[in-house]
Amino acid sequence: MGYEECRLVRTTAIRKAAWVEMPWFPDFVGALELARKQTRQAGKADPVGQYFATLTSGDLESLETVWPGDVVVYDPRAGEVRGHRELRRFVRQNQEWFAERLASIETVATTCSDGRAVVELLAHLDHASGVLDWPVAVVAESLDQRSAVFRTYCSQVPVDGRRHLRGPILEPGPVRLDDMVGQYLRSFDAGDVEAAVRLFPANGYVREPIGPESLHRGIGELGALFRAWFSSGGIGLEPCLMTDDGRRSALEYTCFRWGDQDLPPQAGLTVYERDQNGLLAAVRLYDDIERPVTPSSPAGRGDQHLGISEQTHTA
Repeated sequence: MGYEECRLVRTTAIRKAAWVEMPWFPDFVGALELARKQTRQAGKADPVGQYFATLTSGDLESLETVWPGDVVVYDPRAGEVRGHRELRRFVRQNQEWFAERLASIETVATTCSDGRAVVELLAHLDHASGVLDWPVAVVAESLDQRSAVFRTYCSQVPVDGRRHLRGPILEPGPVRLDDMVGQYLRSFDAGDVEAAVRLFPANGYVREPIGPESLHRGIGELGALFRAWFSSGGIGLEPCLMTDDGRRSALEYTCFRWGDQDLPPQAGLTVYERDQNGLLAAVRLYDDIERPVTPSSPAGRGDQHLGISEQTHTA
């Protein structure tokens, strides 16, 4: 059987199963399951679980009966989704979009604390040149027994070749930054390459939002990356909310400055993963923030953003 025949068989099978077996992408069900863990342990009712079981089964007509409370989704592609009518449309569109692209989902890591979960995913999408890997992070927050909020972060470059300006989602908040994450952010603000590199072990890495092919590992590659990012000065990030489980810190922030230029405020999320010594073994970025073009920028460098260096990838 040739490639096109195999692809046709796979496409048919996935589309038949899309409305029954395919998870509602992003993995809000798994994210909220983690966010609700403390609630279940306390013996409280779990209407959220019933609600997402309804979503997964595709029985969208019973949403109002099963879920009387509020669910809000902040999505890079759809914007703010609020209310049952918009949510039903959002679910259908996502299922269709990912079924057409033969999507499969891999969980990279999860970070949970204080009724909130951050789930890092890698979506594998069918593409003319092969399988496309797309990093996505989903924040699920169970505010009470009747409410849930989801915030999705990613770059859209892998799927449409463009960056999309995304305004702030959260207000600035009191975030405790007294370890390596705080030092990392201070080095970013100052544009201090050496200070940033010192926070990583020999095999530490930074992964940019466009996917695994844009991963910078080791002191040499990290130094080159930070020198490019800081060539016109530091990068200003305003912390909004931190989800920390002791091993990983997932920081939601607003970026407002790059080098000597102010930026339109833009939302993003970065996960910082520590090794056994407390150093930054991994930093994974989820944003669509674009570096401003300056007269001193070398050719091609004006197309960089906080997650993309010279290895710009388009779908």
